[in-house]
Amino acid sequence: MTAVDLGMPRVPRSRDLPPRPGTPALVDRYRRVATDLRVSLIDKCNLRCHYCMPAEGLDWLPSRELLTPSEVVRLVRIAVRHLGVTEVRFTGGEPLLRPDLEEIVAATAALTPRPGISLTTNGISLRSRAAGLAAAGLDRVNVSLDSVRPETFRRITRRDRLADVLDGLASAAEAGLHPIKVNAVLLPGVNEHEAVELVRFCLDHGYEPRFIEQMPLDAQHGWDRDAMVTADRVLELLSESVRLTPATDERGSAPAERWLVDGGPGSVGVIASVTRPFCGACDRTRLTADGQLRSCLFSQEETDLRALVRAGADDERIAAAWRDTMWAKPAGHGIDDEGFVQPDRPMSAIGG
Repeated sequence: MTAVDLGMPRVPRSRDLPPRPGTPALVDRYRRVATDLRVSLIDKCNLRCHYCMPAEGLDWLPSRELLTPSEVVRLVRIAVRHLGVTEVRFTGGEPLLRPDLEEIVAATAALTPRPGISLTTNGISLRSRAAGLAAAGLDRVNVSLDSVRPETFRRITRRDRLADVLDGLASAAEAGLHPIKVNAVLLPGVNEHEAVELVRFCLDHGYEPRFIEQMPLDAQHGWDRDAMVTADRVLELLSESVRLTPATDERGSAPAERWLVDGGPGSVGVIASVTRPFCGACDRTRLTADGQLRSCLFSQEETDLRALVRAGADDERIAAAWRDTMWAKPAGHGIDDEGFVQPDRPMSAIGG
């Protein structure tokens, strides 16, 4: 097992970097190739989940600092045509707060070669937009949902919007946005006892449930590893009521480990970013809503692509900066390292 597999940091100074090979792809020094682009479109969110941000929200980015639709599409085009990106996921914040989302999706779908296009959303506004997004070219959705009980949902999100999320999920299914993945974070004493109930709900409706370990990306910097519901605990809770068997398909670079539920075909995934890091297979590159390039979710450094775009840089100059950033990608997120420092940006400002 290598340092990469363990998520250990190994970040050389820039002058220590070996020469980058001539390939146009987004390679790094650990033989990983980034083909999955996560694009945050906005940092705002209309929920206030306890594990993400305070009740009063955050200081949102001014509109002038957000990438415009044409800027987003240009950077995505460079990634697809020049850098080998094959999958694009639009995130936030809450990307459905962008009224121009359909425009961005349609322009992305028109690219050649056409990338796969997905969306991560809280689902609140999905009911009214699922059909339009599907028509624009969206392929599938990931919807965040931590509970199907109204009182628990309200406690976690500080909003009484569960019915809207459930309607959004149903509309996504009707629009053909499959597979529909439901992402949940379990919190001790809050919703961990509802894990099986959430799995049953998802499988009954044809959704794919996935549990994500809480990561140190909250705006309050109050993450406590000892209070986190780990992957082992998730599997223990589920195994009390359902039979789990490891899925036999190749995991590849997928963040979720999958188990068949009661023999299948339904399955449940667990994304154990903290206790079972999968840094060694990471294939992601990230762009924030204000055009900052990050090689890792936990990066301490960013490359300002927005500045290059607005200064008139040509595509090759932007592509070269992108390649250099990914070449310097660290071996892993380093959460277990004594010197680990949580990023200044919270998850809502980075994009999932």
